[in-house]
Amino acid sequence: MSTLPDTQYDPIEALDVRGDFPALAQTVNGHPLTFLDSAASAQQPAAVIDAVRRYQENDHANVHRGVHTLSHRATEAYEGARDRVRSFVNAASRSEIVLTKGTTEAVNLVAQSFVRPRIGSGEKIVISHMEHHANIVPWQILCEQTGAELVVAPIDERGKLRLDALYSLLDESVRILGITHVSNALGTINPIAEITAEARARGIPVLVDGAQGVPHSPVDVQALGCDFYAFSAHKMFGPTGTGVLYGREALLEAMPPYQGGGDMILEVRFDGTIYNELPYKFEAGTPNIAGVVGLGAAIEYLEGIGMDRVNAHEQLLLADMMERLGKIDGLRLIGTAEYKASVQSFVVDGIHPHDLGTLLDQQGVAVRTGHHCAMPVMQFFDVPGTARASLALYNTADDVERLIAALERAIRMFR
Repeated sequence: MSTLPDTQYDPIEALDVRGDFPALAQTVNGHPLTFLDSAASAQQPAAVIDAVRRYQENDHANVHRGVHTLSHRATEAYEGARDRVRSFVNAASRSEIVLTKGTTEAVNLVAQSFVRPRIGSGEKIVISHMEHHANIVPWQILCEQTGAELVVAPIDERGKLRLDALYSLLDESVRILGITHVSNALGTINPIAEITAEARARGIPVLVDGAQGVPHSPVDVQALGCDFYAFSAHKMFGPTGTGVLYGREALLEAMPPYQGGGDMILEVRFDGTIYNELPYKFEAGTPNIAGVVGLGAAIEYLEGIGMDRVNAHEQLLLADMMERLGKIDGLRLIGTAEYKASVQSFVVDGIHPHDLGTLLDQQGVAVRTGHHCAMPVMQFFDVPGTARASLALYNTADDVERLIAALERAIRMFR
C-alpha cells in the first residue's frame, strides 16, 4: 500500500501572479497567450529576469578565481544561490549541492561516477516504465559499458507504478534504483519516501529524478530518504542550462570526479592531481553563473509564495481541467493515477496530436505534443504521442476555459 501523503488541499484563494510573468502578457495569433507547456519549460517571473540582468550588467566575472570586486560579487551571488538550493530542499550541508547543467547531466554524473565503479556483469539497475529518457539512456549506456542489466518495473493502465512488482525486483544483485518523483508524461506522483525506505532496507541506493517534483510541491530530501535527487532550473521558473544534483555527502566524498578541468582541483602536477573539496570536485570549468543566479532568484520567488500554496492552487486547477477534459466526446485521458501533479496528457479520436497542437496554437493555446521524451510510456498506451497540458502557479481558471473552448473548436473542424 502507498503511504503517499494526501495531496488534496482545502480550497484557498487562487493565486494571482500572472502579472509577474512578462511573457504571459503577449498575444499569439491574435489571442491572449494561454501557456500550458510548463512541464517542458516554465516561464520566468520578472524577478528572475531582473536578477540575471543585474548580474550581467554589473557583476559579470568568473567565480572563485578573482581578487577583484566583480569576481567577489559574482562568487557571492553564485554561492548564495547554492545556499538557497540547500535550504529549499533541506539538504544537510551545502557540500551536498552540486550545480550542474540540469537533470540530465546530474543523472549521467551519478551513473558514471557513483554506479560505474560499483557494478559489473550480471548485476542490475532498476528503473520504472514511466521514466523520462534522461533516466533511461544513461543507464543503457552504463549497461553497455559494464555488462550490467537494466530491469524495468511496470505501470498499470492508469499510469501508476506497480509497487509490488517494483519491490519484487529489488534483490541483492541491484546496484541502484532510478525513479522519477513525478512523471512528466502522466503526472503520476510516486511515493518516494516509501520506495526509498524499501530500497535502502535492502541496501540499494536511490536516485530520484525530481525535475517535475520541485516546481509543484515542497521537497525535503532528508524526509524522502533518497541518496541522490536531481532537478533543473528551467522547470521551476529559472533559466535553462542549469540544475542541481543533491547527493549524500558520504557518497559524494567517495565518488571520483565526473569531469576534469579548472576549479575542480586544488593542485595539478604532471605526476598527479589533488582534487578540490565538495561540491567543487564535480564542477569542472566555468559554470553557467548567470543561470545559477537566476535559479537562486527563482527559489526566492517560490519561497515568497510558499510551495504549499503553489501545490494547492495547482491541484484545484488540475481537478477542474481533468473533469472538463473527461467530458469531451472522443477525448481519452492518458494518466489518471489517484495522486497527480498538474500535468495531463490526452488524445482525441481521429486527430493526430501534432495537428491538434497546431490547431490549439492558432487559438493562442500552447500545449506540448509528441512523446514527451517518454517513448516507452507511449508504447505502453499504444499511442504515437499525446497532447499534454501542464499547469503552473501562474495559470488560472480562465486558462482552463480557453483550453476547453479551443479543443471543442478544433474537434468540430475535424467532424
